[in-house]
Amino acid sequence: MLWNLDKGKNSPKAKRQEENIIAGRNAVSEALRAGRTIDSVYIQRGEKSGALLSLAARAKEAGAAVKEADRKKLDFMCPGEAHQGIVAVAAIKEYATVGDILRLAEERGEPPFLVVCDGLEDPHNLGAVIRAAECAGAHGVVIPKRRSVGLTYAVGRASAGAVEHLPVARVQNLPRLLEDLKAKGVWIYAADMDGSPWVGADLTGPCAFVIGSEGRGVGRLVKEKADFVLSLPIKGKINSLNASVAAGVLCCEAARQRAGIQAFNPERRDP
Repeated sequence: MLWNLDKGKNSPKAKRQEENIIAGRNAVSEALRAGRTIDSVYIQRGEKSGALLSLAARAKEAGAAVKEADRKKLDFMCPGEAHQGIVAVAAIKEYATVGDILRLAEERGEPPFLVVCDGLEDPHNLGAVIRAAECAGAHGVVIPKRRSVGLTYAVGRASAGAVEHLPVARVQNLPRLLEDLKAKGVWIYAADMDGSPWVGADLTGPCAFVIGSEGRGVGRLVKEKADFVLSLPIKGKINSLNASVAAGVLCCEAARQRAGIQAFNPERRDP
């Protein structure tokens, strides 16, 4: 059964979300058979039904993230409905591949410009990162399959429509991705508190920014793959910026450098 997370079934928001949640064994099975892009599948914790495990295997093979959840969470996702121990969240857009992103850069005749999100779990953060990346002229965003929010309705809304214009790829292993990008000549810049000043980096060539998760920041293995670690100045009592804010600052700096825009100097102004 298709459902939504709003109390008012006839509200505009509910109508936009009604295709996002797929509940029940038959509904999930048919969505997979039809080739629907599924972001994640939640299986009731402790469930050992052969039919459910078979659905989970099919979903995983189709690229969905399969997770366990308690019954209360499943009940909350589709209130009042019999979910039969399985709920799927459909992606609002089909995922691209990293190859698609690199081909887009080639088609534009530009050095690749990517943003890699290391485990963002807040949909508003991921949506804001996608929005900032699209506005700055990036060629795509990459997220991991595990421990990350996917292309949900909330992400799309937070992106203000940018998700419709910017490829978003999902990969199994971020460290391996970074190694592959480096082999293709892409410089990796991780955003972290103990790095070099961001203004000293040359961002005109092929580059990928790595933005860490809300709580843990950039993971150790991912950070070890970075060519450079960049820091933004923090003068207040809070020790870090929101992940999407940091991404926005770095993306705008890359856009400035790539466009050849010089810093404003009032002494140069014509009288």
